[in-house]
Amino acid sequence: MISKNGRLHRRAVVAELLRDRGNLLLIGGLGAPAWDITDAGDHPRSFPLWGGMGGAAMIGLGLALARPDDRVCVITGDGEMLMGIGALASISVRRPKNFSLIVLDNEHYGETGMQETHTGFGVDLAAMATASGWPISRKVTKPAEVTELRKLVHEGIGPIFANVKIDSERLPLVLPPSEGAYLKNRFRETVLGPEAHFA
Repeated sequence: MISKNGRLHRRAVVAELLRDRGNLLLIGGLGAPAWDITDAGDHPRSFPLWGGMGGAAMIGLGLALARPDDRVCVITGDGEMLMGIGALASISVRRPKNFSLIVLDNEHYGETGMQETHTGFGVDLAAMATASGWPISRKVTKPAEVTELRKLVHEGIGPIFANVKIDSERLPLVLPPSEGAYLKNRFRETVLGPEAHFA
């Protein structure tokens, strides 16, 4: 799970979090997180984003509130989280017990040229979640902590926030299906059943 550079390997982290995922509903943030969840196995209960940077956390919040009996997890990146930082406060106020937000933090904007994000200059997303009132917020840097996080995602009482520090290495793309209508309809039918009306 550790890369050649001594940091957590993003794909190994995601594979561990999604191991034996059961009925987990999953939102994959724009860019590399969407490729990571696809590398772990394309799944009808996954909704990888192809656009809308900054929106993954709030999409997950809406899903968690609409489906309180389902576990909902968002896996996104530090760039997207910084763009939608107000989501931390909104999610904390609504307090969905079935919700987890995992930020894969490589301290770079991976899709636009690997510019450093604010987390590379000391901005602490886990501390920001704590200050926003999240009952569980942690920074994850070790394999054992990833395994503990997996248990929280699948069994814990949320909302749960984790800032997972990962290597910034470039990895081969593993793209999900690219047709937005297909992804939407597949996810909707999986969540609501075959009787779901497709608009």
